[in-house]
Amino acid sequence: MVRELSSTARSRTGKRRKRHQMAARVEFPNRLQDCRTGAASSRRDDFCRRTFVMMRSILVGILVLMAAGIGWLTFDWYRGHYGGEPFGAPFTLVDQKGAPITEAAFRGQPSVVFFGFTHCPEVCPTTLFELSGWLKTLGDDGKTLHAYFVSVDPERDTPAVMNAYVSNFSDRITGITGDPDKVHAMAKSFGIYWKKVDTGDGDYTMDHTASVLLLNSKGDFAGTIAYGESASAAVEKLKRLAAKG
Repeated sequence: MVRELSSTARSRTGKRRKRHQMAARVEFPNRLQDCRTGAASSRRDDFCRRTFVMMRSILVGILVLMAAGIGWLTFDWYRGHYGGEPFGAPFTLVDQKGAPITEAAFRGQPSVVFFGFTHCPEVCPTTLFELSGWLKTLGDDGKTLHAYFVSVDPERDTPAVMNAYVSNFSDRITGITGDPDKVHAMAKSFGIYWKKVDTGDGDYTMDHTASVLLLNSKGDFAGTIAYGESASAAVEKLKRLAAKG
């Protein structure tokens, strides 16, 4: 027969359990400190390795979830504002060769549109480089896609500057610029944020939306690719966009 523990026995057992838990709570940080300072003994080497692997996995998981969350929030915002409705206002600008280009360029085939500027230190070159890679990965599956890079800094980004810049990435990406007022009106109609930021040394940079816009063959909003989104996810989105047209 199993006898029920008395209240005194339960109390003693509980106290011992609490002491063990408190000791563990004290011991764990101490062992982490040993790992950090290099004072770990050979018996604790395995603990250090397992702990750092676990912490690295947790950090990577958090970063992946953050990127996915940002991508979904961006898509959800655009879908709520533009899903199923006409996207973008009519515009007349110029491409990197100086030829006129209008909203008609976004009709007849699915389009990938990114807004940035040539003096961008990181986001723009990274995105254009990745976009070039995505298109290469798609191969024939993405041959119907047209890609565009629209400047939010047309004062500096003349057609010649855009041509030299975009040519560094892919001949499948068309640069778009033009009169500043017209460019900014066009960007606003696509829900793009931009702001000129003084760098304090007589120069300036541009803060802007970092997501890539996806448009179907009617020129309607079809999704986004968030900055930092995985290559596999981006390629899959572009593949679906090309297939649906």
